[in-house]
Amino acid sequence: MSDLKGKKIFVTGGSRGIGSSIVKILAKKGATVAFTYSSREDSAAQLLSELLSLDSGAGHFYLQMDLAKEESVKSVVEQVLTKFIDIDGVVNNAGITKDGLLLRMKTEDFDSVIQTNLRGGFLVTKGFLKPMLKARKGSIVNITSVIGQTGNAGQANYAASKAGTEAFSKSIALEVASRNIRVNCIAPGFIATEMTQTLSEDVRKQILSKIPLERIAEPEEVAYAAAFLLSDESKYMTGQTLSVNGGMYMG
Repeated sequence: MSDLKGKKIFVTGGSRGIGSSIVKILAKKGATVAFTYSSREDSAAQLLSELLSLDSGAGHFYLQMDLAKEESVKSVVEQVLTKFIDIDGVVNNAGITKDGLLLRMKTEDFDSVIQTNLRGGFLVTKGFLKPMLKARKGSIVNITSVIGQTGNAGQANYAASKAGTEAFSKSIALEVASRNIRVNCIAPGFIATEMTQTLSEDVRKQILSKIPLERIAEPEEVAYAAAFLLSDESKYMTGQTLSVNGGMYMG
């Protein structure tokens, strides 16, 4: 079941939330994982400790990265490839939100979300594509969002960044398919993370009323989808988006 033994995989934003679950599941399935954090090194260190307790001989490690800064991304890519030599999979998970109604949204808030979520994914993908092309193998998984498919009032910048990531992924999938490199997306719905845990009961009820399965997903349910797309079990899938949303959007 989605065996990843021997695979080397890089995950952005892997220290918390969905990213942390992805890192854990990949490691449990046998992959060696490098992951990044933005500002919470304590969370990254705790996660690494958990991974090493699963397999004390594993070569997991983490790095600090600022997706909005090209030099930071380039430095991390170089460090990962120095340690891994080659790469089997990449998960572009890290992202930010700066919500607000359009007429009140600051230009810098629109720009920073696009810069981090869309441009950042471009920089990471471009950085790791060269060794994948040389090896003629690889799987890239981009974490988008149901918001990129449906839109959402107050999240025009975030929706644009995630919809853009889906279109970006399809284009790259076409460019690299002949080299046996696959590019797919996962579009999560509402997931039980630190953010959703702070929602009021009324807001939670409103959300659940829109979800046919009548529950908020656990982060692991996104992580298992990522493990599938990174494994050889999905080797005939590229340019696709797996929606892990409980049925709230059926596109």
